Amino acid sequence: MTAADGRRKVAGVRRPLRNDWSGQSFPHHEGRRRFIGDLRAVDPRSPILSVLGWGAALGPIFESQIFRQKFVFVASAELTAELCDESRFCKALPPAIVALRHYAGDGLFTAYNDEPNWQLAHELLAPAFTKPAMRSYHPTMLGTAGELFDYWDRRGGPVDVSRDMTKLTMETLSRTAFSHDFGSFRTAQTHPFVGAMIRALQTSRRKGALLTAPGGRLVGRFLDRRNASAQAYVDGVLDELIAERAGTDDRSDLLGIMLGVAHPETGQRLSPENIRRQILTFLVAGHETTSGALSFTLYYLSRNPECLARARREADEILGTDPAAMPTFEQVAKFRYIRRALDEALRIWPTVPAFARGPRADTTLGGRYRMRPQDWAVIMLGLVHRDPAVWDNPEVYDPDRFLPANVRKRPAHSYKPFGTGARACIGRQFALHEAVLVLAALLHRYDLTADPDYDLSVDERLTMVPRGFELALTRRHHSEVTPASRVGG
Repeated sequence: MTAADGRRKVAGVRRPLRNDWSGQSFPHHEGRRRFIGDLRAVDPRSPILSVLGWGAALGPIFESQIFRQKFVFVASAELTAELCDESRFCKALPPAIVALRHYAGDGLFTAYNDEPNWQLAHELLAPAFTKPAMRSYHPTMLGTAGELFDYWDRRGGPVDVSRDMTKLTMETLSRTAFSHDFGSFRTAQTHPFVGAMIRALQTSRRKGALLTAPGGRLVGRFLDRRNASAQAYVDGVLDELIAERAGTDDRSDLLGIMLGVAHPETGQRLSPENIRRQILTFLVAGHETTSGALSFTLYYLSRNPECLARARREADEILGTDPAAMPTFEQVAKFRYIRRALDEALRIWPTVPAFARGPRADTTLGGRYRMRPQDWAVIMLGLVHRDPAVWDNPEVYDPDRFLPANVRKRPAHSYKPFGTGARACIGRQFALHEAVLVLAALLHRYDLTADPDYDLSVDERLTMVPRGFELALTRRHHSEVTPASRVGG
């Protein structure tokens, strides 16, 4: 990582990570100490959960000081809406994302706003997430989900939901991104590529936590050296795949699109190195986010029998009396209640727990907080999505919050699980299509039984996922599936 990677550009000016907000102070944890600041209030294994725990009582904007690094957090929908104004604010890269650049470089998720490869990749890849593209990915999604179900049927017994959903989403992405099968459902052994990628991600996460500590950059360089072989293996596998496909006319996956499509006006193409970074970005940003969304939805459905019954009735009504039936492409959009169940799970536990925003020029946030282009704020979605000014009984799981009439009543930008503006998740439709498809097919095929003694525990990785959550799955039979009365949507 170069020194420039520790800074961020807006309007041509790179911004330091220090984030001093002109010396302004905000509410903070009462246990602050000299030199270390709020370090004792943050569990290094789960920093986001720590901030969600004590930050909720500090108001719409608060701060945390870790050694010399200042973090300013936003917890209200009102301030979030202001920060989502693209004319005044844009994406910022806090330390955790800066650290991830060593792994993913200028991929879509980790690129600075002014890096030319971001704009080029965004324009070239936009057609890969249109409705016709989703239609082409649908058979792969069906086939991968079918392999998961067969894997469950062979194994028997309770399933580790987060583990198996992560296998599913990694396989789906690898097959649609570069037509590669990691064999996740044929062997208990993790594919070396997947293991190396996870180790590289873990290294990036640790580096993000260390960037603010005295001597942290030295430790970060040590971690990079220790992880060098895993990083080289991942890069080598993808570079070999890219080289093999170069010059072919196969555009059946994302790799083919990136290799074969040039910008219609400039003729520019992505370099092989940047193509590798884009693939890594899709794998990193895509597989855990969708697996977490699926896992949290299944958790809440299993804890709310009425919601589970409504979701199953909808699946049965659309898919018919054969419990092994899988959704057609056109049917996926008809699962309106299941989609609401997914949205509500992402409201309570957004799998990407936060994103950062900074001003394009000097401005005032909320009519009182001065911000300069070198300042940034972290929007804590776990608090924004529970803002009592917007959400009644925010801890209660209620998919009908996302009925169209209720959505129209809410303020704009109060629900942002996929980010905002130009830097919002380009793969949103891919993730939603896969998640709804899998949920509908799973609910139609199985009865779910959760451990009544299980209390939700959240594992904080790059994203948020349930930890240790298991479900017992029982195959349904034709006699148990009957045409249902129409579910309101």
